[in-house]
Amino acid sequence: MTPMTDAVVYHLYPLGCFGAPARNDFASPPEPRLTGLHAWLDELEHLGASALYLGPVFESTAHGYDTADYFCVDRRLGDDDTLAAAADDLHRRGMRLILDGVFHHVGRDFWAFADVRERRERSAYRDWFCLDFDRSSPFGDPFAYEGWDGHFDLVKLNLDNPAVRDHLFAAVDHWIDRFGIDGLRLDAADRLDVRFQRDLARHVRARRPGFWLMGEVVHGDYRHWANPETLDATTNYECYKGLYSSHNDRNFFEIAYSLDRQSGPSGIYRDLALYTFADNHDVDRVASRLRDPAHLYPLYALLFTMPGIPSIYYGSEWGLGGQREPSSDAPLRPALDLDALLRTGPHPDLRHAIARLARIRRGQPALQHGDYRQLHVAPECLAFLRTSAEGRIAIVVNAAGDPVDLTITLPGAGDGRLVDILNDETTFPVRGGTAAVGPVPPRWARILRLEDDAAVGE
Repeated sequence: MTPMTDAVVYHLYPLGCFGAPARNDFASPPEPRLTGLHAWLDELEHLGASALYLGPVFESTAHGYDTADYFCVDRRLGDDDTLAAAADDLHRRGMRLILDGVFHHVGRDFWAFADVRERRERSAYRDWFCLDFDRSSPFGDPFAYEGWDGHFDLVKLNLDNPAVRDHLFAAVDHWIDRFGIDGLRLDAADRLDVRFQRDLARHVRARRPGFWLMGEVVHGDYRHWANPETLDATTNYECYKGLYSSHNDRNFFEIAYSLDRQSGPSGIYRDLALYTFADNHDVDRVASRLRDPAHLYPLYALLFTMPGIPSIYYGSEWGLGGQREPSSDAPLRPALDLDALLRTGPHPDLRHAIARLARIRRGQPALQHGDYRQLHVAPECLAFLRTSAEGRIAIVVNAAGDPVDLTITLPGAGDGRLVDILNDETTFPVRGGTAAVGPVPPRWARILRLEDDAAVGE
C-alpha cells in the first residue's frame, strides 16, 4: 500500500455529501446513508486517490464536530456495520482510511456533559470539563465552561484528566479494531495540548506502526506539532492561501516564496510532507475564490507537483463553487448527486486533468517525495525542479492567457533531454544543463522528465 507521504487524498464530508438532516434527533433508527460511499469509491479510483479522509462519522448533534458519542456511528449515516462495510470496500481497493479525531471538544449532548447538566457538582464527570460553578453559561446552565473559540455549543474537554484520555484512546482503539483505520486528522490541533498529541502518537504507533497523524493547524510554526515525537504532518494553510491568491493577483512570487521558504535548499519544512489542499469543509471552494475559472487548471497542476500530500475536496474536481455564509458552512458541504455530476458537472475536463496529474504523480517518485529547487519565477509563471534518488522532474506552470517561451537551467545537469509527460511526450534537448521548454501552453503546465545522460550529479 502506498505510504501516506506518497499519497493522494480525497476528502469527503459525509453528513453533507449524503444529505443527512442538519440536526440529530437521537431517536430515529439508523439511516444507512453511508452506503452511498461505495459509488464514490469508483470516483476515487478514477482520480487516482490512494487515501480517503472521511469527515466526522460518529454520533453528534449537528455538524459532526459536536460529538455526542465516540463509540457509535452517527445514526444519520448508519451504524457500525455500515461504516465497516465501506471501510472494507475501500481497503480491498488498496486505499487508506483517515477519520476525523475531534478531541479538543464535544457537543452539549455528549453523554458525560449531559450528566453534568443534570447532576451539576455531584456529577462523576465534572472534572472531564473546565467548569466554574460560580457563574452561568450562555445557554443558561448554572455553571460556566470553556468552549472552542467562543462557540459554547462546543464544550472543551479537560485533556489533563487521565479518565478523559483513557476514554479517547479507547475510542481510537475501537476505530482501529472495528474499521481498520489507517490514520487520523486531529481537529483543532493548534488548540490541543501537545502533550496529549505526543501521548496519542505513542499509543497508536504501538498499536499500528505507520499509523498517520495529521493536525489541523492554521497559524504558527508547523514543526511545533509535526515532528518525530508527535504528528506526521499538519495542514499547509500558508500554501493554501498562496495557491489561489498568486493566481488572482498575477503574483506567483507569493507562492514561490512560500515553497522556497518551506521546501527549498534551506527550507524549514524540508523533512515534512505537509497536507496541501486547494479547499476544504471550512473555507470557500477554490472555484469561488478564483476570479478566472481557467486558473483551476494551473492551480491543480501546481498542487500535484509541489512538495506535500495533495488533497481533493469532494466535488471540487468538477470545479464546483461554494462560499461560506455568515452563520453557516452548509454551502461548503452540500449534498451531491454523483451520477448528475458525471453527466453535467460544470467543468468536466478538470476532473480528467486532475486524474492525469494524479497518475503522473503516482508514477514519479521525484514528485512524491523529491527535493524542491526553484528555477524561475515571474508574475504568472513558476518553474521548479523536484529531485529524488529515482530521477529528476522539472515543472513549469503558466497561469497567463498566452503561451510562454522559457529557457531553464538545471543545476548539475549536462546533456540529455526533457520529455513532457503531462501533454504529448514532446522532447526538449538539454545542452550544458540548459533547455528551452516553450511554448508552455496557456493556463496549463509542462511536467518534464529528465532523461539520458542529463543528470550527472551535483
